[in-house]
Amino acid sequence: MPRSQINGNFIDKTSSIVANILLRIIPTTSGEKKAFTYYRDGGMSAQSEGNYAEALQNYYEATRSEIDPYDRSYILYNIGLIHTSNGEHTKALEYYFQAIERNPFLPQAFNNMAVICHYQGERAIRRGDSEIAEAWFDQAAEYWKQAIALTPGNYIEAHNWLKITRRLEFE
Repeated sequence: MPRSQINGNFIDKTSSIVANILLRIIPTTSGEKKAFTYYRDGGMSAQSEGNYAEALQNYYEATRSEIDPYDRSYILYNIGLIHTSNGEHTKALEYYFQAIERNPFLPQAFNNMAVICHYQGERAIRRGDSEIAEAWFDQAAEYWKQAIALTPGNYIEAHNWLKITRRLEFE
């Protein structure tokens, strides 16, 4: 039985049933169906349970089957999330970049990239390297500007940080 059907959550069960019905009636290739199954059943379910190793394995498998750039962007984004959670920031950035290459309208990827850059800037300050810190903060600002431009009204804390640090150029 697929992992998503084992979960006891009513909403999860309902969305799984709807997804299975849609998968049967919408014309898709077997590769797309396979990719979706790995993404939904393996990746997202395992990720929500904190089983990151299993989730990564399923997301990687989904990337082998998924050819649609938009759908691939979400798989790559989720891989980036797991690497972020694991503290593997360089890997996370690589996957966020890949996601944005396929879907440049993914504000959450820009936001997560900004958060990583900001974190690296704070680490550089703690090491006493203010020049490197400023470079990281400048990069974080660029990513946050892109996220905010895509979804005005979101990322209020980032918007305030941009104002306070005088990095806000698009107003």
